[in-house]
Amino acid sequence: MLNLTFINRGKGFRSKSKIGALLLGVFLFSGLNAEELGWPEKEELTFGFIKLTDMAPIAIAYENGYFEDEGLYVTIEAQANWKVLLDGVIDGRLDGAHMLAGQPIAATMGFGTKAHIITPFSMDLNGNGITVSNAIWEQMKPHIPKMADGRPQHPIKADALKPVVEKYKAEGKPFNMGMVFPVSTHNYELRYWLAAGGIHPGFYAPHKGDISGQLNADALLSVTPPPQMPATLEAGTIYGYCVGEPWNQQAVFKGIGVPVITDYEIWKDNPEKVFGITAEFAEKYPNTTIRLTRALIRAAMWLDANDNANRPAAVKILSQSNYVGADYDVIANSMTGTFEYEKGDKREVPDFNVFFRYNATYPYYSDAIWYLTQMRRWGQIAEDQTDDWYKEMAAQVYRPDIYAKAAKSLIADKLADAKDFPDFATEDGYREPQTQFIDGITYDGTKPNEYINKFPIGLKAGDKL
Repeated sequence: MLNLTFINRGKGFRSKSKIGALLLGVFLFSGLNAEELGWPEKEELTFGFIKLTDMAPIAIAYENGYFEDEGLYVTIEAQANWKVLLDGVIDGRLDGAHMLAGQPIAATMGFGTKAHIITPFSMDLNGNGITVSNAIWEQMKPHIPKMADGRPQHPIKADALKPVVEKYKAEGKPFNMGMVFPVSTHNYELRYWLAAGGIHPGFYAPHKGDISGQLNADALLSVTPPPQMPATLEAGTIYGYCVGEPWNQQAVFKGIGVPVITDYEIWKDNPEKVFGITAEFAEKYPNTTIRLTRALIRAAMWLDANDNANRPAAVKILSQSNYVGADYDVIANSMTGTFEYEKGDKREVPDFNVFFRYNATYPYYSDAIWYLTQMRRWGQIAEDQTDDWYKEMAAQVYRPDIYAKAAKSLIADKLADAKDFPDFATEDGYREPQTQFIDGITYDGTKPNEYINKFPIGLKAGDKL
């Protein structure tokens, strides 16, 4: 009888039993009965991530042995910031990475570093928040409706921040806020929230050499790496920020700020991070690409299984210094279905982090198009584009075809259930029109220009800076 022994993965970044992993892969592959999947062309892989809780599918795929099940020998490395991470994927130092959804789109489009990056896997829904300093919160509170018990009524709109921003402008003081990257969800969510409250977040004008994003701005947005957000807020350099967890809850625990809204309240079940690889990698290593996607899908399933029953175990893993490295209680505050606003004001938000429910992992073209509409709205796309251009750009980056192959093979292996995925026979890659935005505007991914023209603040058809 063959005894397969694996070194404990919980303490390190790399599995030590390559032979064991490959033998396990042999046994797994022999059981395929729907689609023959070839052996991975590249077995040793290095994946990058930023220290945020939504990198969880990578950590869980590693810790639970799902990468090993696919014959993949994976090393996982934290990256200093989003630019370093993207550059690592482009230059081949990293084989793939936890990415901002806007990064593959912007790179493929040529905004910033030009490279063809694709995603076969969407990592999660929701997971971000907007936090302000204690001083700003005290100035906002008089403008926020109260519930019967005296607590603030949520969602809190930027209408409550507008008088504060106007006061700062009247006094000649810049109102500075932080976000994590120019093409991050956080940038677009913060801009969306501010603009919905009548606060102009500024335009980009790359064709004029201005990439500050602060033209005509009432609030000045600038880049701060996620783990540095609380310290930057505490230092008074910024008055608020939009970031993923655990860095909103960290502000609460440190007593330096108050999260005023989650992205779930800005856009219910909004797409967040993606797993990014180069198009060249996917073409050169198609079997490897499908197999890593299988592992990530299984990890996402585990994270949401049985009404989030595995979340405490996931939090324990993420709290390790080699992953997110924040205290267990800080990560658990949002990861286990609650969210704390003011200190002591903890509320139920069961879908704050969604990793598999609601087809969270499927790379919808309409998700990519939403990011493109916001790039156009704020000037990162300087010229009008046709609806077909948006659709073609989305199809270059988001790859539901790869996802479908991975998912179908998991179903064939009885590792997943077909009912938990889109109907691949009829799915066209576009979600039904989405209505649950904080400003009440409906988004239909099949009509991007019509959507862009609905906003009171932002560039519209024919507008140029």
